[in-house]
Amino acid sequence: MNAPASPATVDLQVHSTASDGAVAPADIPRLAAAAGLSAFALTDHDSVAGVARALESAGSAGIRLVAGVELSAMHLDREVHILGLHIASLDVIDVTLAKFRAERAERAVMIVAKLASLGVTISIDDVRKQAADGALGRPHVARALVAAGICTDFRDAFDRFLGAGKRAFVAKPRLSVREATTLVHDSGGIAVWAHPGPEGRRETLEALARDGLDGTEVLHPGHSPDDVSRLRALCDYLKLVPSGGSDWHGEMGGSRTLGAMKVPMEWLERQDALVAARGQAGRA
Repeated sequence: MNAPASPATVDLQVHSTASDGAVAPADIPRLAAAAGLSAFALTDHDSVAGVARALESAGSAGIRLVAGVELSAMHLDREVHILGLHIASLDVIDVTLAKFRAERAERAVMIVAKLASLGVTISIDDVRKQAADGALGRPHVARALVAAGICTDFRDAFDRFLGAGKRAFVAKPRLSVREATTLVHDSGGIAVWAHPGPEGRRETLEALARDGLDGTEVLHPGHSPDDVSRLRALCDYLKLVPSGGSDWHGEMGGSRTLGAMKVPMEWLERQDALVAARGQAGRA
């Protein structure tokens, strides 16, 4: 007797070299298919530049690509990350994202200057080399520090210099949650709270929903079993769409392996239904 087929799974938070991942967008569809996934979302930070490249190879790999992006936003005094999933108008969202990328580049220059004032010498060209064509961010500064032998690894770089409140930290400009969700909606997508963890409680989700939030990640490597149970229940109660992903940046092994979270296909189908309903409402 044949064993029953494994249920279809998806991974709705994946990063590439278009931001701070280690794998090129065009190579991810093959890896995602090899991991047994039926679909994945490319959600680079402040960039949709990798989507077209990933889409070109997704067809031959036999896997569906969901166009996405990850945005930083502020709720009260806390930073939250908003995933824009099912982006339909890449050109519309990229006009705003280009401004964000320019601000990130300016921030990287300021971080390098702060490091120099501390006697830590790396150049902005060292950082750009680590980023290749991706949007500049703190992970690229961290890689430059490791490459120069100044820090032992990412954690060391953030703990000593780059983390919030550390000596070379520079805050980045952020959207409000309302601005982030509006940007996503204007581009045809849905807005999902990324990795809320223990902060993902009813009162916060209700507030974010009033600002346009459509759903939240339930499955994520950083979530405890209690987080998963609570967020799953809150999605049902508040009529939000569930999502989940590995938050994969190219790591090998561990909980952030591509496809490790086993996100059910049904969740993607619920998101598809919301996108379709929005489209029908817009044409009515």
